[in-house]
Amino acid sequence: MTNVESPRRAPSLRERRLEVLRRTGAIEKGRNRLLLEKPTPAFWWILVIMSSFVLLGLVMVLSSSSVTSLHTGSSAWGMFSRQLIWVGVGAVAMWGMYRLPYENWKNFGLLSVSTGIVAFANMAVIAWGQVTNGAKAWLDIGPVRLQPSEFLKLATILFCANLLSKRHRSVAITSVVMWPMIIVLGITAGLCGLQRDYGSATIFAGFIIAMMFMASMPWRQLFFTGGIVVVVGLGVLQFAQRASERMLAFMNLEETKSDSGYQVYQALLSIANGGWGGTGIGTGTSKWGYVPLAYSDFIFSVIAEELGLFGTLMVLGGFLFLVLFGIQVALAASDMHGAFLAGGISAWFGVQAIVNIGGVVGVLPMTGLTLPFLSYGGSSMIASMAAVGLLLNVARYAKK
Repeated sequence: MTNVESPRRAPSLRERRLEVLRRTGAIEKGRNRLLLEKPTPAFWWILVIMSSFVLLGLVMVLSSSSVTSLHTGSSAWGMFSRQLIWVGVGAVAMWGMYRLPYENWKNFGLLSVSTGIVAFANMAVIAWGQVTNGAKAWLDIGPVRLQPSEFLKLATILFCANLLSKRHRSVAITSVVMWPMIIVLGITAGLCGLQRDYGSATIFAGFIIAMMFMASMPWRQLFFTGGIVVVVGLGVLQFAQRASERMLAFMNLEETKSDSGYQVYQALLSIANGGWGGTGIGTGTSKWGYVPLAYSDFIFSVIAEELGLFGTLMVLGGFLFLVLFGIQVALAASDMHGAFLAGGISAWFGVQAIVNIGGVVGVLPMTGLTLPFLSYGGSSMIASMAAVGLLLNVARYAKK
C-alpha cells in the first residue's frame, strides 16, 4: 500500500506576519512589535478596574459635591459636568498613549521635549501659580485650572524607565544609576516642595525608589537613597510649620480634632456612620460641610459612608488588583523598557492609593492627595488615564 502524505496545514495569519518580520529583521531590531492576537487577561482586568473606578468616581463626585455647589450658588451638576468632560479628555489621552508604540518614548527628542514642557509648567506654577489650601500647585490658563505635578509623575516614569532600561546592567555602579536617579528624585520632589505640595513629593519618592528596587539595585544603595529622603523630609517639616501640623495631626486626633486634625476626624465619623451596609448613595452626611473637600481628597470617606463595607472593599481590592495586574504586565513585558514603564505606573497608583486612604482613615499623615480615578480633579484624571493607556500599551505587545 502506498503511503499518502497528509496535506500540510496552511500557516496562520500570525505565523505569516512573524515570518515577514523575521525576514526583514524587524523583530531583531525592535521595530514593529507584534501585537498579541488576543489581549491577555491582565489587559482586560486593568481596563475593567479602571472603567469601574471612573464610573464610581463620577457617581460619588455628584453625590459629594451637589450640596457644596448649591451653597455657593452653582448648579448641583456643576462639578459632575466638569468631571465628565475631564473623563472624556482623559479617554482621548489614554487612547493616544495606547496607540503610540511605547518604544517611541526611547526617542531622545520626543522624551526631552515632553519632559521639558512639563518641567517648565511646574516652574511656571512656582512663579505664577494660585495658592489653594496652602499649596501653590495650580496654574490658571484661561478658564482651565491645571496641576502640572500630576503630569510630571508620568513624565518622570517615562524618563526613569528609559534610563533604567539602558543602564540596568550597571546598577552596582553608583555614578551610572544611583546618582542620576537621586538627581531626578531631587528635581521632581524639589519642584513639588517649592509648590508646597508635599504630598506629591512623597509620591515621587515612593515610585522612584520602587523603580530602583525593580532594577535590582544593591540594598545599601536603596537604604542610602531612602535615608536621604527621610532626612530631607524631616528637615522640610522643621521649616514648614503648617504642613508639619497638618501631616502629624493624625498622631493625636483627640487633641487636634478642632483644628489641624478636623478633616481626618470628621472623615472617620463619616466612615463609622456608614457601618456595614452604608447609608445609600446620596444620603451620606459628609457632604453637608462636615468633611471639607469630600469630593476630592476625602472621596474615600464618602464611598465608605454611602456604600459601606462593599464600597470599601471594592476600592481597596480594586487598587490591590490593579497593582498586581500591572506587575504581571511588567513581568511579561517584551523588553526591559516596557517592564520599567509598567512597574513604575503600578508603583505610582499603589503608593498614591496607600497614602491617600491611609491619610483619610488616620493611620498615615494627611497629604492632600487625590485618589486616582475617583477624586474630583481634571489633571489627576487625565494623567492617570493616560498612564493606564501606556500600561495597556505594554500589555498588548508579545514577548520576543
